Amino acid sequence: MANPNYVSRHNPDYVFDYDPNEDAWTADLSTLDMSRGERFRDDTFWPFFERLRKEDPVHYCPDSINGPYWSVTKFNDIMAVDTNHQQFSSEPSIVLFDPEEDFPLPMFIAMDPPKHDVQRKTVSPIVAPNHLAQLEPIIRERAGALLDSVPRDEVFNWVDKISIELTTQMLATLFDFPWEDRRKLTRWSDVATAAPGGGIVESDEQRRMELMECLQYFNRLWEERAAAPPRADLISMLAHGESTRDMPRQEFLGNLILLIVGGNDTTRNSITGSIYALNKFPEQYKKLKANPALIPSLVSETIRWQTPLAFMRRTALEDVELGGKLIKKHDKVVMWYVSGNRDDEVIANPNAFDIERENVRRHLSFGFGIHRCVGNRLGEMQLRIVWEEILKRFEHIEVMGEPKRVYSSFVKGYETLPVRIHA
Repeated sequence: MANPNYVSRHNPDYVFDYDPNEDAWTADLSTLDMSRGERFRDDTFWPFFERLRKEDPVHYCPDSINGPYWSVTKFNDIMAVDTNHQQFSSEPSIVLFDPEEDFPLPMFIAMDPPKHDVQRKTVSPIVAPNHLAQLEPIIRERAGALLDSVPRDEVFNWVDKISIELTTQMLATLFDFPWEDRRKLTRWSDVATAAPGGGIVESDEQRRMELMECLQYFNRLWEERAAAPPRADLISMLAHGESTRDMPRQEFLGNLILLIVGGNDTTRNSITGSIYALNKFPEQYKKLKANPALIPSLVSETIRWQTPLAFMRRTALEDVELGGKLIKKHDKVVMWYVSGNRDDEVIANPNAFDIERENVRRHLSFGFGIHRCVGNRLGEMQLRIVWEEILKRFEHIEVMGEPKRVYSSFVKGYETLPVRIHA
């Protein structure tokens, strides 16, 4: 059924039909569009990607709400694109829609060298090993306090109580953001990635208005940090960095969104995904409780199995042949990490959740090449600490129903997950 609210200035005439009961194995591949948020909200996309991997691994969609694009669905093809920035550019966008001319949001993840490299280098000290070592006891103390605060023998929403709150506290620390306003970071992250009409924002105009509020708030912080000696927070790093201190305000906003979403959505959905996965595969939960030394492997397997960001986009800089298909210059190319992480030619029994998996760190969720996730070690550390503290406290966290999933083909996440902790 069509969603009349989901309109786009990029393609206002697009007819957005969706049938949740569509059969993946008989669907017309010539018109198949995998970018529909409904497929991810309803968790119906898996067999479509399985078919594409088998029958059309480099697939052309001639029409979508954001125009035509290629889907790359197999592990090795995705890696080939991701590591080839000479032919596949991150500019102008790493999502399917292009920036609006009157509201550009440049960010270093959507830049090519050399500008990408110098901006990334400016913020990378925040996740250097010595700084992570300083953050670990802070994260552990907060995780423990949050876990101690949740109710026992009572159903509550794990996403809100633990996943969002823990990651938002971490973001507030990284930005040195006013503690009492930290949930603004969660809101801005949701607004930045939400599809209009999906329950977060109703229009592009609302999104723009709320993101401008984000910029105004952070501008005040920027001015304070620029006038003070350099400190070890992200705003101070940007305000004093040689390559970033004179950046235009829209570029500041773009990089803020990148850092907020990168620090919020990926970690919070991995934390929730680990609870959901261990309940779907209870034998793995038993193994974990019997042997907490498996926690690092649990972390990597969760990030593969969950794949918190479903894709990244590139744009072809020239005609390129991939998988027997000719991708034309300027074509959009979507690397579906969520599909590549289930490629059974590379990952054995990929639909299973296996915390004793061989080569468990071999996954696509952090990307490859120059754009490999800058905060991957911080995200892994947060998930590891959460589970170390969970196993100290609780015999079992029981999922009490199916989650409500995010309406997005980009952020693969959860709005709610009802759980109960047995006293």
